[in-house]
Order: sequence, then structure tokens, then C-alpha cells
Amino acid sequence: MDKKEEKETRLTLIPKSEQYIEYMLQVIFKLPRVEKFSIGNEYKSGMYQLMRDIMMITKIDKREILYYLNRIDANLNTQRIYLRIMKKNRWIDEKKFNVAMGKVYEIGKILGGLIKYYAKDSKKCL
Repeated sequence: MDKKEEKETRLTLIPKSEQYIEYMLQVIFKLPRVEKFSIGNEYKSGMYQLMRDIMMITKIDKREILYYLNRIDANLNTQRIYLRIMKKNRWIDEKKFNVAMGKVYEIGKILGGLIKYYAKDSKKCL
């Protein structure tokens, strides 16, 4: 991955995460009232933090990017758990669960490539 490809890959995270957040806000809006204000608020906070961290990786230098990529990865894993809880308790149906997990998977795939690239790059520096 050359420098141009790497920058484009980082930037593709932005629209993918925007689509994911827009979709999930609609899902959260339709949760039962009590859950909307408990797990829904946690989920929304996590999504907004995800977007902030993605925006950070477009602005910082290479040495710090791996830290933020790992934060994004941990945040995505937390959101996967929230989705499984919502499905298990039947707050969301199978279709919404699959669409949301698909969007998380897409973001995770891009993220995995970036982590691999920057982890390889950081080992060269050691």
C-alpha cells in the first residue's frame, strides 16, 4: 500500500462510518423506551467516539495513528456486543441485526488493513 492508497483507505472510513451511524440512529430510535435511554445512549456515545477517532487519524502523524486505530477497533468490538444483546433480547429483528453487523464488518475490514499496514510500519521503526 503506497502513501496515496493508505490516505484514500483512511478517508473511506469516514463515509462508511457515517452510513453506519445514520442507520443505527434509526434503529436506536425504534428501541423500546427504557432501552433507548440506556443501551441506546451507550451505543450512540460509542458511535460518536468512533467518528471522532476516525477524524483524528486523518489529522495526526503516523506515530500516533496505531493508537487511534486500536481504539476504533475496541469501540467496534463493544458495538458488536451491544448489537448481540439487542438481538438476543429481541429489541431489534434479525434483518436489522444483519444489516448493522454488515456495516460494522465493512468498517472492521478497512480498519484491519490499516492496523496491519501501520503495525508493519511501526516494527520497522523499532
